[in-house]
Amino acid sequence: MAKPVEVNRAEVLAGIPHGFLGRRGGVSTGVVAGLNVGLGSGDEEAAVAENRKRAAAAVLPGAPIVACYQIHSPDCVTVGEPWSDAERPQADALVTDRPGLLLGIVTADCTPVLFADREAGVIGAAHAGWKGAIGGVTDRTIEAMEALGARRSAISAAIGPTIAQASYEVDEGFRERFFSADSANERFFEAGKPDHWQFDLPAYVAARLAGAGIGQVATLGLDTYAVPDRFYSFRRATHRGEPAYGRQMSLIGLP
Repeated sequence: MAKPVEVNRAEVLAGIPHGFLGRRGGVSTGVVAGLNVGLGSGDEEAAVAENRKRAAAAVLPGAPIVACYQIHSPDCVTVGEPWSDAERPQADALVTDRPGLLLGIVTADCTPVLFADREAGVIGAAHAGWKGAIGGVTDRTIEAMEALGARRSAISAAIGPTIAQASYEVDEGFRERFFSADSANERFFEAGKPDHWQFDLPAYVAARLAGAGIGQVATLGLDTYAVPDRFYSFRRATHRGEPAYGRQMSLIGLP
């Protein structure tokens, strides 16, 4: 019997079809075994297609997944109708007010953020790696939602599975980049081994969201690196010397 897809949900998005998925419930095998949805992961196309089908069915059955070609940018696109995988625009966030679509973000340590303004009927999804986060991808997402009629104070945002501070070692140059942008960012770094720091990416993203005036912000507190049977992790795969790594998907839609 096939294992069910594991769907992690956020209370702040209750009533909105959404889910932060992991690797449980898929058909991929080998080092990417499970629910790998990465088109560029080197996995079999048929397996990835089946995994994406299962992912959609677990969140909003019958709805097509709309995703972008992620490039670690702050760019956000507004979705009016679905497109094919070959037509994916280069961006790292999506928003829509159209029912029956599933906005999808793919991650493997970076921070997935799902947004919803229930009153306005506007949703969003953002891929916030450190480059996109410091570049303002969440700010661009909020602005795009506002253009569709959302209000900041009415938007709820949830941060899904991402690499946690205990698992995210960075060097002094990395820390300096954030400190130069804003000296208050020092609070997201804890001293590690000599000339290295532990960076709290989800806390940084949450602070950006709160600073933007979002009504509700919640973090699931799930560390992709630390739980290999539940989540894919680029950094863990790299540390293990694995030849490939899988990707998980976060989805949100309007019924």
